[in-house]
Amino acid sequence: MASVTATGASTVGARYARTDWAPFVAGLGLTVVGALLIWSSTKGWAGSALAVRHLVNAAVGIVLALAVVAVDVRWLRAVAPWVYLTGLLGLLLVLSPLGETVNGSRSWLFLPGGFSLQPSELAKIGLVVGLAMILAEGRDPDRPPTWREVLLAWVLAALPIALIMLQPDLGSALVFGVLTIGVVATSGASWRWTAAAVGGTVVAVVAALRVPLLDPYQVNRLLAFQDPALDPEGIGYQTTQVRLAIGSGGWSGTGLGQGPQTQGGFIPFQHTDFIFSVAGEELGLLGSLGLVGLLGFLVVRALLVGLRGEDPFGRLVAVGVACWFAFQTFQNVGMNLGLMPVTGLPLPFLSYGGSSMLACWLALGLLACAQQPTLRGRGAW
Repeated sequence: MASVTATGASTVGARYARTDWAPFVAGLGLTVVGALLIWSSTKGWAGSALAVRHLVNAAVGIVLALAVVAVDVRWLRAVAPWVYLTGLLGLLLVLSPLGETVNGSRSWLFLPGGFSLQPSELAKIGLVVGLAMILAEGRDPDRPPTWREVLLAWVLAALPIALIMLQPDLGSALVFGVLTIGVVATSGASWRWTAAAVGGTVVAVVAALRVPLLDPYQVNRLLAFQDPALDPEGIGYQTTQVRLAIGSGGWSGTGLGQGPQTQGGFIPFQHTDFIFSVAGEELGLLGSLGLVGLLGFLVVRALLVGLRGEDPFGRLVAVGVACWFAFQTFQNVGMNLGLMPVTGLPLPFLSYGGSSMLACWLALGLLACAQQPTLRGRGAW
């Protein structure tokens, strides 16, 4: 028994020793800067409370990520169906009487102790491992997936996307769609599947805007980035103030805690949806580009893991994480700059939100697990 325990401990130690910690360092840097930006944007009415909670959420996420690093990728593949089903269960609970509506979207579960959970964030983890399992399980790495496997992958993605659209939460649904397109495209499936998926996503977005799935005010909120007059007291006002804040930052910014727009409280939800505007105003163009550069570094490292990986499952997990971070960063920064509609997506590691923070750190744990070579022998599981 002692020998088996020692072997297992040495195996876990070997995984930690082989781990590339650079993404963790980048994630930690983003988290710390995020805490400073949250403190700056909320100190007038919340003191340091939200910044501290941001760091506590990050600490929990880091512990969970380190736990994922310690597991064998074969074990992760074995539990993938249960992870996916857990994410699906969370989305179903949101639509039950247990769900709560915030800002027009029934996306939250309120937990005892004043905590809240947004299941769509954690469901991203389930979809990443679920897609990788379906498209990589039991096939030769040199053989492309069959049409049945690809179709099953899209059914796997369609279920959470449909549940999210019932909330409705178009932003999260788009992340799920882009993530799925990226994983299917890199699995070796025919380009026709990717083209059909892109076309289907465009049709779904247009349908969501045209049919009564979204209320008129929600449609106006989405389109107000082009014409602020569509929602002059809501998103139209916010996007105008956000652009003023970012534009006033110049090259080096006004200094942390010194931004007139931020400190004046002119931008609602600045610590969540519009955290990038705090960086633009108080850290300036150079500071903002540094944050985008760190997020881009995470995306590139995830893609490199996908390119270099030997295990098909691990490769697809890495690609899923890369597509998730890339699109969510593009969408959040784009809506702050007035280039994309406001969909309420958080900026990874920077925006305040416990569910998003846990999901992002778990994604880094998946990335580290995916790049580990399988350590065979006693205790490997």
